[in-house]
Amino acid sequence: MEQWLNMISDISFPILVSFYLLHRVEVKLDAIHAALVSLK
Repeated sequence: MEQWLNMISDISFPILVSFYLLHRVEVKLDAIHAALVSLK
């Protein structure tokens, strides 16, 4: 059981950071898309 808890704690932090960074990239891509659409 202790091995599972260690594995979850080791894996959950990188997953959390990855989701945070993906969310930031998505927001920036939406802004770029809106700017490109307004140029048309």
